[in-house]
Amino acid sequence: MKNRLAVLVIFITTLSTHIGYTQTNTSINESVATFAGGCFWCTEADFEKLLGVHEVISGFSGGHIANPSYEAVSLGTTGHVESVQVYYDPTLISYKSLLDAFWRMVNPTDNDGQFVDRGEQYRTLIFYHTEEQKKLAEQSRQLLNQSGRYKVPVITEIKKFETFYPAVAYHQNYYKNNPIRYKYYRYKSGRDQYLKEIWGDDLNQKNANPKYNKPADEFLRKTLTPLQYQVTQEEATETPFKNTYWDEKRDGIYVDVVTGEPLFSSKDKYDSGTGWPSFSRPLASENITEKKDFLMILPRTEVRSRYGNSHLGHVFADGPKPTGLRYCLNSAALRFIPVSDMQATGYGDYLSLFQSKNGQ
Repeated sequence: MKNRLAVLVIFITTLSTHIGYTQTNTSINESVATFAGGCFWCTEADFEKLLGVHEVISGFSGGHIANPSYEAVSLGTTGHVESVQVYYDPTLISYKSLLDAFWRMVNPTDNDGQFVDRGEQYRTLIFYHTEEQKKLAEQSRQLLNQSGRYKVPVITEIKKFETFYPAVAYHQNYYKNNPIRYKYYRYKSGRDQYLKEIWGDDLNQKNANPKYNKPADEFLRKTLTPLQYQVTQEEATETPFKNTYWDEKRDGIYVDVVTGEPLFSSKDKYDSGTGWPSFSRPLASENITEKKDFLMILPRTEVRSRYGNSHLGHVFADGPKPTGLRYCLNSAALRFIPVSDMQATGYGDYLSLFQSKNGQ
């Protein structure tokens, strides 16, 4: 049964997404960028770590045939390169910052492949969607060439974007779905060893909110309960009607259990009958990110915290008016701050939400 479901997931996802397109619809605060940096498992994983990046899709760009298969691209006969499309919020991260991050993922002096993956299908490329992106990419490449970091020229091509073909479901989020294989491949590829040698202490960009910094994984394993860790870090789902906040009725706010960033308010909480805490809208929408997942065959919209990147739950379009939304969350991803504790715990700015009811 499990194998049949896996095949069905791949079939549905391939049917719905393996179509070439020139531009995917984006939200008001979302832009798109396309890069090729060798193995797309690695570039997808690296871009998704950046604050302001909503989603990264692995696929193929730059070739001369439609709907290429992974196997055909790997043979180097289609003209495509393994690529990623990056969907990001330009109010949180600029295209220039994406370029700075890209250079820290690749060897831009190698035009015959990347690290252990050889062939032109693995070479580096920047596909620009606008003239502004082209200008910024050319300036960024020139500055890197002038920096003296490399003894040979930076030769990454900058090319106008035309079409992108998403890879099948197996290749999406590979680093999450196959963590052991991914880590083994990445280490054996030599990518990280090379990047550390070239960039040293400049390798990791600072891209976080100091107030809500995410702690190191070893700290999280020590301080979170096993269920909290499994939910926030491994996308587990807790049992309905047997979790902390599904029936919580006190006034207050709900924050990320990992970082403390404010997420939802009791003012927007309602009984959805599902057995999980449900909300009609976020308290601070800037602290929420959304992305599609296909873990249940049909696509769902996953909800995560922005700075902690914690898995919170999912949002559905079957909620009450006026939003029509149901943010269905895991209690294990949340910490409840009652009104009486909000001032002392640093959330006094939100007390005005409860003044009329509490006479404050």
